[in-house]
Amino acid sequence: MSNVTLRLVRGEAGNAASEAVYEVPYRDGMSLLDAIFWIREHVDPALAVRYSCRSANACKECSAIVDGKAGFLCSIRARPGSEVRIEPLSARPWIQDLVTSLE
Repeated sequence: MSNVTLRLVRGEAGNAASEAVYEVPYRDGMSLLDAIFWIREHVDPALAVRYSCRSANACKECSAIVDGKAGFLCSIRARPGSEVRIEPLSARPWIQDLVTSLE
């Protein structure tokens, strides 16, 4: 079985950010948001990420910087054996981990 390595920026506003590295088992067709859900379910339930696609049929809340480019975590596919750096959007006020203000 292949893994995906996620390098996630962690922390909260007012404190210095750090980088945490997670190895996530790859599943066919998984998105980066699916990989983050796996981390929350199996490793660290405190990992903060904003999303709404599973609750209100809304969109665009899972925005983040992925390998230096803005994108939606739900639409970017994970690749087996890859390493991906994910950080919060820099143009919005940072709240915690991958969560930024919606305003």
